[in-house]
Amino acid sequence: MPGHKQHGPIRVALLGCGTVGTEVVRLLTEQADDLTARVGAPIELAGIAVRKPNKHREVPADLLTTDAEALVASDVDVVIEVIGGIEPTRTLLRKALEGGKSVVTANKALLAEHSAELFEAADASGADLYFEAAVAGAIPLLRPLRESLAGDRITRVMGIVNGTTNFILSGMTSTGSSYAETLEEATRLGYAEADPTADVDGYDAASKAAILASLAFHSRVTASDVHREGIASVSAADIAAAKGLGRVVKLLAICERVEVDGTESIAVRVHPAMIPVAHPLASVNGAFNAVFVEADAAGEMMFYGQGAGGAPTASAVLGDLVAAARNRVGGGHGPRESAYAALPVRPMGQTPTRYHISLDVADRPGVLSQVAAVFAEHDVSIAAVRQEGRVDDAGLVVVTHAATDAALRSTVDKISGLPVVREVVSVMRVEGEET
Repeated sequence: MPGHKQHGPIRVALLGCGTVGTEVVRLLTEQADDLTARVGAPIELAGIAVRKPNKHREVPADLLTTDAEALVASDVDVVIEVIGGIEPTRTLLRKALEGGKSVVTANKALLAEHSAELFEAADASGADLYFEAAVAGAIPLLRPLRESLAGDRITRVMGIVNGTTNFILSGMTSTGSSYAETLEEATRLGYAEADPTADVDGYDAASKAAILASLAFHSRVTASDVHREGIASVSAADIAAAKGLGRVVKLLAICERVEVDGTESIAVRVHPAMIPVAHPLASVNGAFNAVFVEADAAGEMMFYGQGAGGAPTASAVLGDLVAAARNRVGGGHGPRESAYAALPVRPMGQTPTRYHISLDVADRPGVLSQVAAVFAEHDVSIAAVRQEGRVDDAGLVVVTHAATDAALRSTVDKISGLPVVREVVSVMRVEGEET
């Protein structure tokens, strides 16, 4: 090309060669010519840091090393990290950035706790920090929040960001099986880890919610700021109740702006919720992910696709690598941290939510009025009530309008103590409807 200056190879260090790392190596090899054309320079894999080289016969032995620190310190341009965990990863990536090397990471847990530190290191040296693969696998989500929607005001991000829990809840919905039975099936099929705690207890989704909120609202949010509830307490009865009301149960990550008395804050939470079957997220089944974004000017958007897995995640890693490599070739750099808004995170108790409450009550006159009186006492407005009579008792279902989470919980606590209430069968939040 006339006037085009040739650039030497972009040298890449890969930290980790598990499910994702192996796919990264495969794509780098198979798409070498295309990547060269897209970047404007060849991409050269300089080395791969692993713990046990003899377990990685699928990659050239001369690329393998057990000394990740030496590899990061070597003459490389970009460090790709797919190890996971906090340490030694945090130290390795900070040293890479301090050394002026661009970093591509898929490490949601690290970013959810230490992104500020990594961004500061990147800013100090002028290096790039890319992390599209950290949330929702192959789905292009973080770059739209970080760049495409940078001129808009995002009001809400709500989505299904964990494939394991969505697979389990989808299975419970389609078969009527219990949580334990469906988890066992998910484990057998490889959708759940042998220790599924990070997924089913909501830790994975909370890390992703922190990253999404940080980008969407230009504020620093960490995983510890996120209210977190898992799916272990979701019963087959909850699923059936949702179905009877034209809803489905999903584990949602919800990040939203909340304005009270002219003061703006952020509410960030992960919990199971009932959503209407007509909502775009309701039809997201199996291990797929989807995120629904609302912005002032752009309106409503949904991002949908493969949220995990080696090849999908590697796709996002390669996209970041191309961006970082292009910046090296062209002399530019990627977007920096945007945390200027510094909005406070609202405590969950002060966050407005809606509830679906199922009660087992005595079947006699005056029960509904006693229950309704408790809602009124706590200033919680009832949106709908459904009563089901049986031989000796009755079922009462109450759906509320939005009120603070603390008020709703206090209401439920008081109701559970009423003599006419035999049992609070289930309590679940309701999302995706007008309040």
